[in-house]
Amino acid sequence: MGFGMFQFMFFAVFALVIGVFVVGAVRGIGEWNKNNHSPRLTVEATVVAKRTNVSRHHHSGTNHMSHTSTSTTYYATFQFASGDRMELHVSGPEYGMLVEGDRGDLSFQGTRYLGFVRK
Repeated sequence: MGFGMFQFMFFAVFALVIGVFVVGAVRGIGEWNKNNHSPRLTVEATVVAKRTNVSRHHHSGTNHMSHTSTSTTYYATFQFASGDRMELHVSGPEYGMLVEGDRGDLSFQGTRYLGFVRK
């Protein structure tokens, strides 16, 4: 009886992990496709906020050796004349060049950041 329950739990966890990967892949492909079919827009906007998300990854190796690495994701929030706001993922160099309060022309396609030109 115990072995049967172990097999059930093993396959249930395995199916759950595979399901999470499939759902993530489908969502990513869906967003990519939606962005590709969205018009490229350039509108006046103001940089109102910036934030980062730092992820830490622990890697285990052979002979009990391990190391840790980090990755940083950069975001900027833009506000339009209508008062609407949009947060977009930007590259590190772009993040460094943006300053809260900057006004200019924001170019984007769906949720994809294309650029910002200060006025």
